[in-house]
Amino acid sequence: MFLLSNIFTDPERMDQLVSIAQTSLYPMIEGAIQYTIPLTLISFVLGLILAVLTALARLSSMRILQIIARVYVSIIRGTPLLVQLFIIFYGLPNLGVTISPFISAIIGFTLSVGAYASEIIRAAILSIPKGQWEAGYSIGMSYTQALKRIVLPQAARVSVPPLSNTFISLLKDTSLASLILVTELFRKAQEIAAKNYEFLLLYIEAAALYWILCTILSFIQGSLEDRLNRYVAK
Repeated sequence: MFLLSNIFTDPERMDQLVSIAQTSLYPMIEGAIQYTIPLTLISFVLGLILAVLTALARLSSMRILQIIARVYVSIIRGTPLLVQLFIIFYGLPNLGVTISPFISAIIGFTLSVGAYASEIIRAAILSIPKGQWEAGYSIGMSYTQALKRIVLPQAARVSVPPLSNTFISLLKDTSLASLILVTELFRKAQEIAAKNYEFLLLYIEAAALYWILCTILSFIQGSLEDRLNRYVAK
């Protein structure tokens, strides 16, 4: 409280902080546009594809596919995301495999989203009543057609809220990419703070930008849920 009162009663100090906040805003927004947002979108789309394949493998009648999917999900969910990123970026070069920071981050986040989202999608598919499958079969649909035209659209609606939470969590998790040298939003804040030592101000500014991005995503989530409601059998 004493430090805060000093800031507000010292116009020169206040002007200095405002100036730093203003000049640091553009680099952090630039970091978000160049790396944070693309990293989130690319990783989520690829992770979603991987999640659907993994969920279908878990539901498959083929034992080997079930085992592979189970082991993959168990390993990813049972190890910290930061450790996975370090293995990909810092560990693989020991085997002669060197990957750029951005690609390493995409691989790490995609694997993470794929594992967590696969459980969401699997649960969503299982929540669709068997009658929906039978309705498809009764009009001559194959398993693939019933899955694609009847079950998956309804499962998509069911899985939107938890998948949206995964998406928002992924956006925040991209700050971990700063530890493997991706100059995204949070790393920009770290670099600027290292020059002027205003860590509190810069980190609060970075947090505010993450909060704004997450709020925008929440609005998009609500709109998407409304659009997908038409696929739900009532």
